[in-house]
Amino acid sequence: MTAAFPPGAAPGTPAAPRRRLLLVHAHPDDESITTGATMAAYAAQGAHVTLVTCTLGEEGEVIPDGLAHLAPDQDDTLGRHRVGELSAAMRALGVTDHRFLGGPGRYRDSGMMGAATNDRPGCFWQADLDEAARLLAAVVREVRPQVVVTYGPDGGYGHPDHIKAHRVTMRAVELAAQESGRGGKEPYAVQRVYWNVVPRPVLEEGFARLHAAAADGEIFPFPGFPGETGFARPDDVPGVVDSADEVDVTVDARAHLPAKTAAMAAHETQISVRETSRGPFFALSNGLGQPLLGTEYFQRADRDGRSGPEGHDDLFAGVTE
Repeated sequence: MTAAFPPGAAPGTPAAPRRRLLLVHAHPDDESITTGATMAAYAAQGAHVTLVTCTLGEEGEVIPDGLAHLAPDQDDTLGRHRVGELSAAMRALGVTDHRFLGGPGRYRDSGMMGAATNDRPGCFWQADLDEAARLLAAVVREVRPQVVVTYGPDGGYGHPDHIKAHRVTMRAVELAAQESGRGGKEPYAVQRVYWNVVPRPVLEEGFARLHAAAADGEIFPFPGFPGETGFARPDDVPGVVDSADEVDVTVDARAHLPAKTAAMAAHETQISVRETSRGPFFALSNGLGQPLLGTEYFQRADRDGRSGPEGHDDLFAGVTE
């Protein structure tokens, strides 16, 4: 964990950052894959960017053979290793305020939906919702972000920790706005909550570039995988929505794509990155390539009842200081 604000720059003081963004992610690497370019862009603009990660990602699969001993069925030290990967990723993105929910290791990675690890005491999926939300609400009241970003109700792709991160975030925003007990921080109302998404046409264009790069002989194999690897499909990507009409804010952070690429590469146990003349691509532990995007997309949590997208290019559009 790093210091939230420089001395004298806490919210409510004259030197406080004007814009404050809080992102809640389930495991180390989720932040870089889905919102890394956005985080780098706002950090570079002087916004205060806070990342809260809910678990250490202890149940992840390990790509490099030389680190296979970290896996949960061997030394079970992957979580500690991923703390270092996440720190390196945050340096690449220029983000100086990162916390684990409740402290490192408070909640363990639950594994994929349906795994026996979903039932393990202490895993995030089994966490009491209000207890976890109170921990996050305390961060919200401290940082006072105008904007909060997390996943949609299905967690993007049905992972239990992503679903729980969504539920905890939404409940924490409610709790932060309520009166606190004696000695608690003042209530604070977040102005915008967004869920990260990606439109299917964007993915289809990205996969077309990936196939073209492969046809040029630039892709195979991805580093860390022997021989040829395959391609993911748009439906394999978390947070897919059918069209741009389901997007409220589009953050064009292609200028920060090198920072995002470096951050993803820092998660070496989980991600393999390949640079090509047609852009960067990556693969997870399944070895299936997919596009690495420098433009990121967000849907307002409260968009029900509004017709059509806002069409903004700024997560802070319409918010007050």
